[in-house]
Amino acid sequence: MSKKKATEDQFNELHNLVTTEFLARIKSGEASTQDLKAACDWLAKNDISGAAFEGTALSKLASVMPIVNPELVQSRLYGKR
Repeated sequence: MSKKKATEDQFNELHNLVTTEFLARIKSGEASTQDLKAACDWLAKNDISGAAFEGTALSKLASVMPIVNPELVQSRLYGKR
């Protein structure tokens, strides 16, 4: 029995279904932390990124994220170098 590769149409349909499912879960408010992580991974694997223009959801998210100073983290973890 030979295995056939998926056609481009099948791949596109699957891609659409997965994306639609992520959107539905997130919009309904029922997305778990795992769903959100999977959606972020899905975006990254598909080379999707966004720009945080003022007033967008990404901009609002960026405004509440703490700023991390890597040098401060290093010094607190390992002491002064």
